[in-house]
Amino acid sequence: METTKLPPSSPSSPTSSFSVPSAEKVDGFVRRSIRRARRRRSPSSSNFRYQSSVVELTPLPLLKDAPAAEFHDLFCKKLQQCCVTFDFLDCVADLNGKEIKRAALNELVENVATSKGVLIEPLYPEAIKMISENIFRCLPPCENPEFDPEEDDPPQEASWPHLQLVYEFFLRFLESPDFKPPVAKRYVDQKFVFQLLELFDSEDPREREYLKTILHRMYGKLLGLRAYIRKQINHIFLRFIYESEQFNGVAELLEILGSIINGFAQPLKAEHKQFLVRVLIPLHTAKSLSVFHAPLTYCIVQFIEKDSTCAEHIIRGMLKYWPKTCTRKEVMFLGEMEQILDAIEPSQFVRVQEPLFKKIAACVASPHFQVVERACYFWNNEYILSLIEENCQVILPLVFANLYTFSKEQWNQPIVALVFDILETFMKMNGELFEQLATSYKAEKQKRQREHAELWRRLEEQADRKSYEKGDQPSPAAGADRPEAGESAT
Repeated sequence: METTKLPPSSPSSPTSSFSVPSAEKVDGFVRRSIRRARRRRSPSSSNFRYQSSVVELTPLPLLKDAPAAEFHDLFCKKLQQCCVTFDFLDCVADLNGKEIKRAALNELVENVATSKGVLIEPLYPEAIKMISENIFRCLPPCENPEFDPEEDDPPQEASWPHLQLVYEFFLRFLESPDFKPPVAKRYVDQKFVFQLLELFDSEDPREREYLKTILHRMYGKLLGLRAYIRKQINHIFLRFIYESEQFNGVAELLEILGSIINGFAQPLKAEHKQFLVRVLIPLHTAKSLSVFHAPLTYCIVQFIEKDSTCAEHIIRGMLKYWPKTCTRKEVMFLGEMEQILDAIEPSQFVRVQEPLFKKIAACVASPHFQVVERACYFWNNEYILSLIEENCQVILPLVFANLYTFSKEQWNQPIVALVFDILETFMKMNGELFEQLATSYKAEKQKRQREHAELWRRLEEQADRKSYEKGDQPSPAAGADRPEAGESAT
């Protein structure tokens, strides 16, 4: 049996795209961000769905005043009344009908949340129909192609005052002690789940937050839909990675997955390991990684805690996708790698220590001070430091040259102090090896300097010889054979 637990939430919404006009493609000096064009949805997409013919709503009696024998019949009528949708982009249209629907939704939410014995079997199809009529709709295309989720305010759903009440009713419906999964599964089928998952692409973070909680409750109570939910999330991520790189709800889906992974039984199934290798690790290649990096890291660490052998696949996969030109992503990779090493078993660490610390050594030599600083923080982690100490004979030769060079040539004094602390730590770990490496480093440096000087001397001689052959110089030789100043050329 799988158990679920929600991880901490995080904001999400990947970056939108920008398409370059054809006239500007010719100009190589246009300074504009070149982003992948977002796929446009159907022109009929809209934030709402409403009847073409106006439906006049009339107020129904209050549920609290209804006799017990008529309560469920009145509840059903209010559910049917709330199936009517309106044009919320027109603020002054159907004001009376909107107010009647809002009041009815408030009543429904209050009764489901506080009263017992409300949810009887005949109400299930009406409740699901009302929810479907209100939340399932075509999502609009992005109005701002230059939208940046980290800087710009997200667009807000025009119908949110009513839509929020519908989501609140759905959530209370699932959480009600009267909720019966065997009855609900007749109406909450795979088609319903598919449409619900597509709504995670909504640009309104408030809607995605409700969807996250609702899907989590559905996963916990409707056991027959668990495999289908995982499969569809898998498809959404694959489409995001390899096709569009556009889906607003990646962070929320990863938060749900974090709770799902936390409840996986041990040993892990092959299906779950394939999901890790083929989906979660390639998610690191996304340009919008910063938007969902926190829940992605949580999922990755959960896999290691469930099965320590996953650590090698994760680390080698991250090294494969390590960013080469984006220092911001490199800092994120280093932060995630520290969390992974904090959960790794010593036996798995030995298998990846050489390629891992070659990459860390390259980060120490980075020209960007934030990358160097983040790499140096590995030595501030006590558990990682203990792993380094146990394998000092392998790790120290990999990082010594870059650390020593950095300590002599870097301008940033606070980071130089960090590097000196690391060198001092290595000296205490294995003083003899440290001295050998220092002596070898100095001898190698002197050898390179001599080779460098010899190379320049040969180049100068070659240049003088070529100049003499052309008749520009008085002597074919350089150095001692070159005539002194004031001597005759003959």
